Amino acid sequence: MNRVNAIITGVGGYVPEYILNNEELSRMVDTNDEWIMTRVGIKERRILVEEGLGTSYMARKAAKQLIQKTGVDPDTIDALIVATSTADYKFPSTASIVLGKLGLKNAFAFDLWAACCGFLYALDQASMMIQSGRVKKAIVIGADKMSSVTDYQDRQTCPLFGDGAGAVLVEASEEENIGVIDSYFRTDGKGLPFLHMKAGGSVCPPSHFTVDHRLHYTYQEGRTVFRYAVTSMSDDCALIAERNGLNKDNIRFIVPHQANIRIIEAVAKRLDVGMDKVMVNIEHYGNTSAATIPLALWEYEKELKKGDNLILTAFGAGFVHGASYLKWAY
Repeated sequence: MNRVNAIITGVGGYVPEYILNNEELSRMVDTNDEWIMTRVGIKERRILVEEGLGTSYMARKAAKQLIQKTGVDPDTIDALIVATSTADYKFPSTASIVLGKLGLKNAFAFDLWAACCGFLYALDQASMMIQSGRVKKAIVIGADKMSSVTDYQDRQTCPLFGDGAGAVLVEASEEENIGVIDSYFRTDGKGLPFLHMKAGGSVCPPSHFTVDHRLHYTYQEGRTVFRYAVTSMSDDCALIAERNGLNKDNIRFIVPHQANIRIIEAVAKRLDVGMDKVMVNIEHYGNTSAATIPLALWEYEKELKKGDNLILTAFGAGFVHGASYLKWAY
C-alpha cells in the first residue's frame, strides 16, 4: 500500500466589502499614509462593519466558495478546522457554527488557537489526520475579525489589522511527492509581555474597569515583535529549505504571514529569493492574522501549477512560529 499524502485540492476566500484606507484612518487617529506605508507597507484593509456578524460569517463565506469551486460533496467532508484568535463566542467553537451553517452532516469540527500561525498549524493537523487514514477530506479555514480587537485610538496598532477568511480543501492522495511534505514548528513561550490582550480571559475577566481602561484590544510592543518575527521566520524557512533541498532556483513561491512588508522582505533576502517569488497582498488587506496565508494562496491560485514548491511561514503571539513545505497538487 502506498503512503497516503495530504494535498490541497482547492482554495476559497472572502474579504468584506468595506475598505478602510490610510486617508480615512488618518482622520481617526494621528497618522498618515507615508508613515504607515514606510513602516508596514499597508495602504488599505477590509473591515466587517455589519452588526451581528463575526468571524464565522467570513469563514462560512470562504468555505462555501471553496465547496462551489471544487464541486466536493459536503457529505464527504470528514473534518472542519477553523484557525482563529477572534472566535464568535468563548463557546461554542466557531468551527461548530460554520459546520452548522454549511450543513455538513458527517464531519467533526474544532477551533485551533495559534494566533497568526493558526492556519499553518491547522493545515498540519489536517495533514496528519489524513496521513493516519482516519480522515479522507478536511476543510481548513483561517479567519479573523481583527477589527473587533483593534483600538482605533492607538496609532501604533490600528493601521495594522484587517478582516478576512481563507479556506482550503485537503484530501488524501496516494500520488508520491506531492502535498504537505515537511513542517517545522516551535513555541518559545517568551512572547506574553510583548503581544497579548490584557483582559477578557480567566486571568482578568471583563469588568467595568477593563472596559473603561480599554484593555480588550491588541497590545503589541512592535520593535520586539518585529525582531523576533524576522529571526524566527527566516531561520524556519532556511531550515525547511536546507533539509528538503530547496533553493532560489526551485522554489516557486514563499508564502509568508502578511504582518509587515519589511519582515517579508527580510525573509526573502535570507533565502536569496527575489520578491517576484514572494506572495504579497499586505498592501490591500493588512494583517488578517490566521487568514493571511490562505488569502494569499487564494489570490495567487491562478499563478500556481502542479509540482510548484511553496514554503509557507508565519509568526504570532506566544511566540509561535514555523514553516511548511508544500508541493502544489493541481
